[in-house]
Amino acid sequence: MSPRFVDKAPFDPYDREVLTPEQERFYTASQWQLMWWRFKRHKLAVASGIILLIFYLSTLITEFIAPYDLHTRNAQFIHTPPQRVHLFHEGQFVGPFVYGFAYRLDMATLKREYTVDPNKIQRLRFFCRGDPYRFWGRFPADLHLVCPAEGGTLFLAGTDRLGRDLFSRILHGARVSLTVGLIGISVSFVLGIILGGISGYYGGWIDNVIQRLIEVIRSFPMIPLWMSLSAAMPVTWDPLWVFFGITLILGLVDWTGLARAVRSKILALREEDFAQAARLMGARPSRIIGRHLVPSFMSHLIASATLSIPGMILGETALSFLGLGVRAPITSWGVLLNDAQNVNVVALYPWLMLPVVPVVIVVLAFNFLGDGLRDAADPYS
Repeated sequence: MSPRFVDKAPFDPYDREVLTPEQERFYTASQWQLMWWRFKRHKLAVASGIILLIFYLSTLITEFIAPYDLHTRNAQFIHTPPQRVHLFHEGQFVGPFVYGFAYRLDMATLKREYTVDPNKIQRLRFFCRGDPYRFWGRFPADLHLVCPAEGGTLFLAGTDRLGRDLFSRILHGARVSLTVGLIGISVSFVLGIILGGISGYYGGWIDNVIQRLIEVIRSFPMIPLWMSLSAAMPVTWDPLWVFFGITLILGLVDWTGLARAVRSKILALREEDFAQAARLMGARPSRIIGRHLVPSFMSHLIASATLSIPGMILGETALSFLGLGVRAPITSWGVLLNDAQNVNVVALYPWLMLPVVPVVIVVLAFNFLGDGLRDAADPYS
C-alpha cells in the first residue's frame, strides 16, 4: 500500500484559484449576457437583425423617404422602366442624377417605348419639398428625403399601369406586410402559450381535448384553409377591417406548433423542485405557469416566434396576390404583386415583379435571425 501524504497546513477558506478578468467576466455573467455574446458570434444573424431593423424603422417614416405619394399618378409615364442613378456624366462628376426619357408610341403594337436620353440630365434634390402627404394619416407635410429634379422624374423601380412610382408603393406596402407578421405572431404567441401551458400543466382530459383540436387544425392544408377563411369575410368590409381580419386568421391558424412546444417544455419542468416549491407555497396554477415555468424557456419561445413571422408574411402575400387578402386602397407587397399575375404583362414589364425582392430579403433575414437566436438560446452547449 502506497503511503499517503497529508498537508498539515491550516485550511484557508479565502484561498482560491486566481481567475483572469476574462474568466471572471464569463463566470459571473447572467444567462442573457451569455446569450448576447453567443449571438454576436453569429455574423449572419447579426447582419440579418440589422437589415430587419432598417426595414421596420423605415415603416415609421415611409412618407418621408418615399419620393412620391402613394397615390400620385404620372399619366405621361405609364409602365416606365426603372431609372438608374448616376454620379458621372462623360467622365465628369455631376452628383446623383438620372437621365430623362425620350418617349414614343409604337403604332403597330400600341406599346409605349421609353429610351434613355443622355442629353436630359436631371439632378436629384435632397430634403426637398414634394408631393403633399399626411404623416401617419394625421399631420400635413410635404418634406421628402429625395425628390426628382424640377420637371423631371425619379422612378427607381419603374411605374405601374397607372403611372404610379413602384418604389414608393413598395415602401408604403412594407408598413402593411411587416405589421401583419408582428400582429399575427402576437395573437399566435398568446394562444400558443395559454393553451400549451394549460395542456402541459393539467394533463388528463384537458390535454387530450387541446391536442385533438391541434391535430384537427394541422390536418387542413394551410393555403386552402387561409383562402376559405379569407373568403368568408364580407366583401362590404372596410379595407382596414380586412387587414385586421387577415392578421387574426394568420394568428388563429399558426398557434398550434408553438402550443405543442410549450406543452412539451412544461411537461418536463412541472415536476422540478422550483415548480413544486411554488405549488406548496400556495401559488395558483396561472402564476406557476406565467412566473416560473414559461420564463425558464422564454429564449426558445423567442427563437420560435422569430422563425414563424416569415410564414405569416408569406401567407399575407399569397392571399393578397390571389385577391383574397388585403385590398386596395390599402397597399401591401401582395397587392403590388397582384398586378404581375398576367405572364404577358410580366414579359413586357418585368419590373412589376420587383415587389418580390423585399419579400425574399425579409424572409431570409428572419430565418437567419431565428437560427442565430436558436443557437444563442442555449449558451452552455
